[in-house]
Amino acid sequence: MDLMANTLLSAGASPAMVHELQEIPDFTPRADALCVNVGTLSTEWLPAMMAAAEAEVRSGKPWVLDPVAAGATGFRLKACLELVGLRPTVIRGNGSEIIALSRASVGPTKGVDSSHESTDAMEAAKALAQASRCIVAVSGAIDIITDGQRVVGAQNGVAMMQKITATGCSVTALIAAFVAVDPLHAFEATASALSIFGIAGEIGMDMAKGPASLRMHLIDSLYGLDEATVLRRVNINRLP
Repeated sequence: MDLMANTLLSAGASPAMVHELQEIPDFTPRADALCVNVGTLSTEWLPAMMAAAEAEVRSGKPWVLDPVAAGATGFRLKACLELVGLRPTVIRGNGSEIIALSRASVGPTKGVDSSHESTDAMEAAKALAQASRCIVAVSGAIDIITDGQRVVGAQNGVAMMQKITATGCSVTALIAAFVAVDPLHAFEATASALSIFGIAGEIGMDMAKGPASLRMHLIDSLYGLDEATVLRRVNINRLP
């Protein structure tokens, strides 16, 4: 939650980290987008997640789902499938999470860490995007983004980012911020968020000595990004 909030602040967004059901009616109408992250899923928090997503759907505002460890337990998979049924604008997960959601069954996933490369999940992502009528993003060495028809790959970032807890959660939050700015072009906003977060990681890695210092420099680099740097370094390509 800490890294997600700092990522959003560094990018110029204004986060509110809310999980109390009674606060949803007050907070949700003020938000330009919603990010639902099931990382700390519990029976107490799930109703608030559902209520917030339902409120965003009613208001016509975008919302983004991060199905953390979706296939790790039956409870978690069922909750994620219920959330998918509320028509998120974007679903962002690792390869194992997207494959588990697409198959809608508990598979041999590795929890939060992915045992599948993003490219392994491409067909599952396309199928999920078509079935749920949303954009699906799969994080990996190449970040895959698809709406069920179009597929692009964002190839920015460094391997060390996988050694920092919550980088995946943070880029999902960043996607929500980008989609809030341009909800009519959610596909392009999703690809841009993934690429820009990766660029910040690349720049941060030039100064980092390991995961802890990369975490700090990642936030600083995201805060300091300018248009010229983004245009020079962005690496998004159409995939077959």
